[in-house]
Amino acid sequence: MVTRNRATNLKELGAILGAMFDEEKRQEGLAIKLRPTDVVISPFGKSGTTWTQQIVHTLRTRGDTDFDDISRVVPWIETSPALGLDLDAEQKANPRAFKSHLSWDEMPRGGKYIIVIRDPGDALWSMFKFMEGWFVEPGSMSIDDFAPMHLKERHYFKHLMSWWPRRGDGDVLLMAFEHMKQDPEAAIRRIAAFIDVPLDDELLQITLNNCSIDFMLQHKDKFDDLLMRNRSEEIAGLPPGGDSAKVRKGAVGEHKKHLSPDLQAKIAQAWAEEIIPSTGYVDYAAMIQALAEEG
Repeated sequence: MVTRNRATNLKELGAILGAMFDEEKRQEGLAIKLRPTDVVISPFGKSGTTWTQQIVHTLRTRGDTDFDDISRVVPWIETSPALGLDLDAEQKANPRAFKSHLSWDEMPRGGKYIIVIRDPGDALWSMFKFMEGWFVEPGSMSIDDFAPMHLKERHYFKHLMSWWPRRGDGDVLLMAFEHMKQDPEAAIRRIAAFIDVPLDDELLQITLNNCSIDFMLQHKDKFDDLLMRNRSEEIAGLPPGGDSAKVRKGAVGEHKKHLSPDLQAKIAQAWAEEIIPSTGYVDYAAMIQALAEEG
């Protein structure tokens, strides 16, 4: 009998993730030929990706929910070839839409790009909770044990700094997760205009409903990474039926209740070294305040 285990430390987690992601197949995904109307949703992980996928898909289909996994109808560029999905295929509606977590440097050119940024502490806490019960055995690792995987290489900060200078480009819509939470209607209006979907009152109400936390929690099986969970069980040997749910209430500032002062200080140090020299923003709050003032 094959023993199936979730990770209990970073070494084991790295081995599982290494088995999950096929570099050759990833490169196949990066070879996609984007159309000028294609929309790529590419926040850093756990920064509003699934929510934005649902907004875009709802807008372009007037509320379609006939799917088993949001990433089947808004496919993930980096993993679709490994999952047997054809990135070049027509989709349920136009514009075609794709998910990604790519930085600008790696992103295939030629489409439109929606980037959502989020407080680095909240993104880290959300990633930790997402991993628990699927990739990580609950209770085996603390957030302090988990954090080095994301802080050592500073991927969050590099992703942010690849997109921040492009926020004024006509093919880039850069939004803050916190602003979207504060005013979902304004976020939907901006996204609809950006992807060239006419927004009438009925479609606005459909989108507000279908993209609300209550609706997405009620239908969380559509947003639980079914395709990737199946792959994790087949390729990486994870136990079946893991908790891969991606919809959480995602309270703004939630990390302050869970991250130790030492870990918060490490995030602040990374910000000081990676973000301040190029932007002058002393922290994330200052950055998104400036973003709001830019309109």
